Amino acid sequence: MARDGDITELLLRADGTGRDAMDRILPLVYDELKAMARARLRAERPDHTLSATALVHEAYLKLVDQKRVQWRNRAHFFAIAARAMRRILVDHAVARKAQKRGGGEPLVTLLEDSAGEEASAEELIAIDQALSRLGTMDERQERVVELRFFAGLKLDEIAEVLQVSLASVNRDWRTARAFLTTQLAG
Repeated sequence: MARDGDITELLLRADGTGRDAMDRILPLVYDELKAMARARLRAERPDHTLSATALVHEAYLKLVDQKRVQWRNRAHFFAIAARAMRRILVDHAVARKAQKRGGGEPLVTLLEDSAGEEASAEELIAIDQALSRLGTMDERQERVVELRFFAGLKLDEIAEVLQVSLASVNRDWRTARAFLTTQLAG
């Protein structure tokens, strides 16, 4: 595994230059991205057609297209990667829902240990819609949930990414979870 400083240095030099910079960074972060993708896919239904490798590669393609990103550090990179994975999984769920309705799969909750629960396409779409509603009221709370739920970051890592205190992240996490629980229950 590459040191955080090495990755941050490459990202700062990349500064939105596109594919060449990403080609140098990807080998350094590939294992971490794949672990992130595996963790997220464990929360999906067992017959999910995306593999961890496919999810990482699709996220990489989205990251390559990031022309105007001012990379701050390794944590910022993983935050952008988490958002890309979220979009890919939601788009995949929308496509699946268009093909098949129903399913009766278990509900997803946003509890501390929810990363291991399965999510149906409908539930993933519902979570995304609820997150978007939350984002219109409080963008930082949306980011906290996205980084926690989709990227599996710890609260202290989220504080680093968002450049806020751990107390603020804890408060945002509690408030956002309460809001989303209400939204998803309705």
